[in-house]
Amino acid sequence: MSDKIKYEMEFPIHVSSSLLYQYISTPSGLQEWYADNVNSRGEFFTFIWEGSEEEAKLISKVKGESIRFQWMDDEDTDYYFEMRIQLDDLTKDVSIMITDFAEEDEIEEGKMLWENMISELKHLLGSV
Repeated sequence: MSDKIKYEMEFPIHVSSSLLYQYISTPSGLQEWYADNVNSRGEFFTFIWEGSEEEAKLISKVKGESIRFQWMDDEDTDYYFEMRIQLDDLTKDVSIMITDFAEEDEIEEGKMLWENMISELKHLLGSV
């Protein structure tokens, strides 16, 4: 298995951080924009897209701030994906910060996927 590379993205989003947190931290919120269906049992989340299913473990959660998952396929590695809400103290602007890992030849594809999903989220929240 080849090594994955960490990449980070930032998306300004014009919505309250508390509302945004609902959409990144709850199964009902996540299934509005991230996957077709999301189920959770304790710390285990199942993400379903058009018939394919991926299991992830919730590895950390900071209320109102961030959520970090690890795909079960990446168990015993340092790979994860994280969605973090960043609030600018001066302007009060809200951004969503994405941290993810991908193999070198899959980074562009990964970034495009996040861009599509975040634009879906912005559309949903009326933050275009």
